[in-house]
Amino acid sequence: ILSAVDTFGFHLNALDLRQNSESFEAVLDELFAAAGVTAPDAGYASLDESAKRELLVAELTSARPLVFPWSQDFSADTERELGIFRAAAQAVELLGPGVVPHCIVSMTGTVSDILEPMVLLKEVGIISFNPAQQRLVGSVDIAPLFETIEDLKAGAEILQELWEVDLYRGYLRGREDVQEVVLGYSDSNKDGGYLSANWALYDAQLAIVKACDTHGIGLRFSHGRGGAVGRGGGPTYDAILAQPEGAVRGSVRITEQGEVISARYGTASTARRHLEAFVAGTLEASLLDTESLKEPERAYGIMRDIASLAGEKYAQLVRDDSGFIDYFTQSTPLHEIGDLNMGSRPTARKQTESIGDLRAIPWVLSWSQSRVNLPGWFGVGTGIMRWAGEDETRWQDLRKLYQAWPFFRSVLDNMAQVMGKASMNLAQIYSTLVDDPTVSQRVFNTILDEYELTKEVFFRITGHDSLMAGNERLERSVQRRYPYLLPLNAIQIELLRRYRAGEDTFLVSKTIQVTMNGLATGLRTSG
Repeated sequence: ILSAVDTFGFHLNALDLRQNSESFEAVLDELFAAAGVTAPDAGYASLDESAKRELLVAELTSARPLVFPWSQDFSADTERELGIFRAAAQAVELLGPGVVPHCIVSMTGTVSDILEPMVLLKEVGIISFNPAQQRLVGSVDIAPLFETIEDLKAGAEILQELWEVDLYRGYLRGREDVQEVVLGYSDSNKDGGYLSANWALYDAQLAIVKACDTHGIGLRFSHGRGGAVGRGGGPTYDAILAQPEGAVRGSVRITEQGEVISARYGTASTARRHLEAFVAGTLEASLLDTESLKEPERAYGIMRDIASLAGEKYAQLVRDDSGFIDYFTQSTPLHEIGDLNMGSRPTARKQTESIGDLRAIPWVLSWSQSRVNLPGWFGVGTGIMRWAGEDETRWQDLRKLYQAWPFFRSVLDNMAQVMGKASMNLAQIYSTLVDDPTVSQRVFNTILDEYELTKEVFFRITGHDSLMAGNERLERSVQRRYPYLLPLNAIQIELLRRYRAGEDTFLVSKTIQVTMNGLATGLRTSG
């Protein structure tokens, strides 16, 4: 019992605070206005970045609270956020500081995004300013979450600007001088496509590792991976070894969620085996040279060029094709997924007018249901083919990288696994659900052509003759499941057609949900 208490405390599981940076800004905009810190006609949200930083630093050193018992009533959103922070403070007081170890700032894009939740933590007493030492003290690590391609590219620069804020730098020293950084796999994939996102994540780590070394700051990455490859999924051991040198320094945090929990921790023996792989990967990546690249900068240059080309192909379809949103929303059960009793949030942040409005889980799940699995491969074939062309020397370079570089090998192997679970024949039938046949045919043909090209590229680099040649056990498992999945897809397509034609009966809607659950379970790609 004493060992258990020493290991877990009295709470068994720690809970992270996490919220979007826009929400933190909106809350402070309202609090500052109510406290008279900002003028009614020039709120906090309207300030430029420099003015925001100045105001936040001043507030963090002030002994005055922003919220008083007699304060005006706040909006429902602000009251909810304040309630969460107050609950966190009560948990820390009752159960100890280990119960809330991190505050994660989603969609971090500026230094002020990271300072904003610190003001709210100070408001509830989790962080406080020590006037004698002239520094902030607290028990929570503030972890920026870089999610979009642009934010990943700017991540190292944002952190270096943050460390130039003396108040934050002093707080970091009090937290053992270790900066926690969270990397977002889902939104980066949705933002830039499979290869572009994977490279942006790798390249961001290279830059952040270098920045931390330059400033003498410790580093721990937290990887916000989902279960599906389109959300960063794949074998954990391989994923850890595929990180750049210096990114794993004796510890690493990786999100385990969704169907991954039951698949990896459903039994004691499975959980033990997975944790052993986790520990082995962390030790090897920390102590050994796992890259084995003779000319790393040349390899990085190749990957930057290919990722850029792949991202362009992805953008041409997802952003530039005016019919893509209609194709996606009509050829997949996106809207019907919203009726499933799963997850904690709606499928979209607002009416779906662009992929930016969508949340990552329904984005991946919808494509897996229609057997396209687009987030796990689209753009790779074009990116590599445009870079290599018919230059056999370049193809040979790619073959060498596949053999020597865990990152490149992991990217291609995970992609092949996803493509092996796709079915373009079924995807074509789903495309008939689209109202406009011209849009349906154009978008589907674009997807089909890219699928065939990507298969050709994969075979040419790896020398394999099938998409799952490197994992025969998985291939056998998938082949055994396919006969059971085909009827589910056929039933789903017919019922989606009826449901959208107005046959909104309990039997139809419930059976659609059953087919979605069955396909997600069988394909193991719900995300």
